[in-house]
Amino acid sequence: MNQIDLQGKVAVVTGAARGIGLAVVQRMLASGAQCSLWDKDAAALAAAAKLLNASDRIAIQAVDITDEAEVAAATAATHTRFGAIEILVNNAGIAGVNKKLWECSAAEWRAVMELDLFAVFLCCRAIVPLMLARPAGRIVNVASIAGKEGNPNAAHYSAAKAGVIGLTKSLGKELATTGIRVNCITPAVIETEILQQCSPEHVKYMLSKIPLGRPGTVDEVAALVAWLCSAECSFTTGAVFDISGGRATY
Repeated sequence: MNQIDLQGKVAVVTGAARGIGLAVVQRMLASGAQCSLWDKDAAALAAAAKLLNASDRIAIQAVDITDEAEVAAATAATHTRFGAIEILVNNAGIAGVNKKLWECSAAEWRAVMELDLFAVFLCCRAIVPLMLARPAGRIVNVASIAGKEGNPNAAHYSAAKAGVIGLTKSLGKELATTGIRVNCITPAVIETEILQQCSPEHVKYMLSKIPLGRPGTVDEVAALVAWLCSAECSFTTGAVFDISGGRATY
């Protein structure tokens, strides 16, 4: 594995206890960073910490990132532990139910919007001021190909991820004259536990759209995220990076 240089950087990764988030943390640690793992599942966080076996370079925060007060507290705790936050990877998300738009309840719609979009706003709002004080930083938001193309029976997820793309473009422009870069990625199907939230028919539909004919891996996503968090990513902000096996058409 070719390593990106993140030596001494401090990263916050949301949804870090499993899947893409955990793979990102592993890649960050291998590249020299220190990581604060944020996740709602305290037991899964403890298991991840045991797996990583790097207690001197990680912290775990059981946090509901849809709650403003909990995000503020987790931000303060992370800053106290490491003295800085220079990288933010907004990865946490849910797929939600597979239903047509008019069949979704308001609660089902809001649950996806709260975690997949509103929480991204809360985390950015809490951490950007710490980056501006330096001023330097990297923010990577995990959107989805669904946010560009719209998946049937996933209007809530598609709309939330489209919102993440728009947020990324706006925030990138707002911070363009600083040392902070803001980008997002749009994965297609990635082999993670989130697929268990989707019906077999929906997974089959998504895979049928991928010219490479397979799902992506969490390590492939982590490699892209690591580069976007590095100093090498210097002339790119407010951009959307596809990692879709050739599915994306724009």
